[in-house]
Amino acid sequence: MFPSIMRTLVPLLAGWVLTLLTGLGLTVDSGTVAGGITVAVAAAYYIAFRVAERVAERLRVPWLRTAAGLALGYAKPPRYEATDDVEALIRASRR
Repeated sequence: MFPSIMRTLVPLLAGWVLTLLTGLGLTVDSGTVAGGITVAVAAAYYIAFRVAERVAERLRVPWLRTAAGLALGYAKPPRYEATDDVEALIRASRR
C-alpha cells in the first residue's frame, strides 16, 4: 500500500511545489493556499479510501473493498510485482 500512496502523493506535492516556484517570490496569495489545501484534501481522501480498502480486504468484506475501490476510480487495488524482467512487465500491462 505504501508504494501506491507515495505514487499518488509525490506527484501532487511536486505539482504544488512547482507551482510555488514559478513565482520565485515569497508572497503567498489565496491561490497558493487553495492549491495547498487541494493537495491536502486529495491526499486525505486517497489515504482514507486506500486504508478502508485494505481493512476490508483483511476482514474479508468484499462489498466494502469494492466500494472503497470505486471511490478511488477502480474497484481492484493495484498489485505490484517485484521483477527486473522488463518483458514480463510489458506482457502484464497488456492484460
